[in-house]
Amino acid sequence: MNHFPTTAHALAGRTILQIVPELDAGGAERTAVDIAAGLARCGARALVATEGGRLVGELQAEGGIWIPFPARSKNPVAMALNARKLMRICLDEGVSLVHARSRAPAWVALAAARSLGLPFVTTYHGSYSGKSPVKVHYNSVMARGDVVIANSHYTADLICAAWPQARPRIRVIHRGTNLNAFSARSVPAERVEALRKAWKLPPHERIVLLAARLTSWKGQKVLIEAAKKLVDNGLRDVAFVLAGDPQGRDSYVRELDGMINRLGLQGVVHRVGHCTDMPAALLAAAVVTVPSTEPEAFGRVAVEAQALGTPVIVSDLGAVPETVLYPPRVPASERTGWVVPPGDADALADAIGAALTMGASALEGMTRRARMHVEQHFSLEAMVNATLDAYVAALAAARS
Repeated sequence: MNHFPTTAHALAGRTILQIVPELDAGGAERTAVDIAAGLARCGARALVATEGGRLVGELQAEGGIWIPFPARSKNPVAMALNARKLMRICLDEGVSLVHARSRAPAWVALAAARSLGLPFVTTYHGSYSGKSPVKVHYNSVMARGDVVIANSHYTADLICAAWPQARPRIRVIHRGTNLNAFSARSVPAERVEALRKAWKLPPHERIVLLAARLTSWKGQKVLIEAAKKLVDNGLRDVAFVLAGDPQGRDSYVRELDGMINRLGLQGVVHRVGHCTDMPAALLAAAVVTVPSTEPEAFGRVAVEAQALGTPVIVSDLGAVPETVLYPPRVPASERTGWVVPPGDADALADAIGAALTMGASALEGMTRRARMHVEQHFSLEAMVNATLDAYVAALAAARS
C-alpha cells in the first residue's frame, strides 16, 4: 500500500492516538492496527492506547507504538482517573488528534480531548443496542466526534436516526480488506488441502461454508434447514461446514448437534470449530453463506470471499447487502452473489443450488467481477486513505 491521499503529507510529523479496549481479534482492533500502519508509512507517529493483546506485536512491527492503558474499564471512577491519565499521555507525547473505537474508552478520550482542545474522532464499528435513557446516553459518545466514521451506510443511518445532529459530521468508510492476503494467488494449494484434511472432508466433496462464531443470530440453524431441503432433493457430495468458536455457548452447540442428528445430516453438516486460516477456508469453499437473522454492521466475510472469487449468499439485512452486487441493483449478468430474505431456508437452499450448478464460464465471470468489485470499493488502501483524509479534515477544522 504505497499510495496516499494528497492530504496525507499534512500528517507527517504529527502524533495520532487511537484508543481501543484491547488488541485481540475483532474489527475495531484489526482496523486500529491497519490505520497505525498507514500513519507510520506517511511519516506520522501512531500511538495506540490499549490494555494489550495478541495484535500488539503486529502493531509494533508495522511501526505503531503501544501505550499500555487500562482502556477496558467501565467503572465511572476509574474512567475519570483514566481521563486524567490520558491527558498526561497526550501532553507528554504531543498528541495532535484522538480517535476512539469503543464506548467506554471514548468517554475517557472525549474528556481528555475536550480539556486539551484536541480534535476528537470516533468510529462506529457496530450497531449499539439499548433503549433506556442511561444506555442511550452511554452510546451517544460515539456520535460526538468532530468526525464520526461509520463502517457502512447502514450504520450511518442508525447514527442519524438516533442522533440527527451528527449527520454533517458522518463519513462512511467501509472496512478494508487486505487484497494481498485474500487473493487466490497468495493461498497455495497445500494450505487448502491441509484445511480439508483437518476438517476430515474427502477431496470430491464441495464445501458450503458458514464462517462465524456459534451464536443463534448468525444463522447456523437456517443453513442446516437449507441443507436438509437440498439433500432431500437429491444433492450429494456437498459438505456444509459450520466454522466458528462457540465462545462458551455450550447449550447452543448442543442444539445444533441435536438438530443435525434429528434431521439425519450426520456426515453432511460438519461443526469444525474456530478457523485460523480464513483465506484458505474461503478459497476451499464452493459457496460462502452469511445467513444472519439479525443486522450486521458490516460484511467482512462476504467481502473477503468475493476477494477470493467465491460465490456468496447473504441475508437481506443490515449492512451485508451493501457489499454484494445482485439484481435488481445490477443486471443478473453482473451479479457477484445472492441476497435472500433472513431466516428463509427455502430461499437459501434455492440460492445454494443456483450457485452450485453454475457453469464454468459463468463461475469464472463471477469470480473476476467479485474480485474487481472488492478492489474498487473495499480495499485496505481505500479505507486507510479515507481515514487519513478524515484526520486531516478534523485537524484543519480545529485550526480554523
